[in-house]
Amino acid sequence: MTHTFTNLMTHIIFSTKDRMPLINDELKPELHAYLGGMVRELKGKAYSINGTADHVHLLISLPPTISLSEAMKFIKANSSRWAGEKRKGHKSFGWQTGYGAFSVSKSNIPNVIKYIDTQEEHHRKISFQEELIAFLKRHGIEYDERYIWE
Repeated sequence: MTHTFTNLMTHIIFSTKDRMPLINDELKPELHAYLGGMVRELKGKAYSINGTADHVHLLISLPPTISLSEAMKFIKANSSRWAGEKRKGHKSFGWQTGYGAFSVSKSNIPNVIKYIDTQEEHHRKISFQEELIAFLKRHGIEYDERYIWE
């Protein structure tokens, strides 16, 4: 794709299966580094990765040769397998089935990075569920709360 140019920034949010607090302080830095490695393996760029015990946020850009859904399948499957191996002897590790993905304008990148980098502080005031609902509403995405947490 020598004549294809993109600058598409995506803020992605996904949680552990059943929002279980599986990302402890020991696993967290290695998991975030691994997620960044998966993005780089896809020839993308990770601008910020952070989260809490039950979910992660990524701000990434991907090359035009891969779709977001292909990237998410690759990132989640590989990181889930890796985290499961790291947590041997503990409850199995897994990610929720879906994810939230939101476009980010170039002018808003610094704000999104700050938001992602301060997740621990942010979640002292608001739960993951409240946060995700707020994102869906802010971006005009319709949802049925009966099914959103499956």
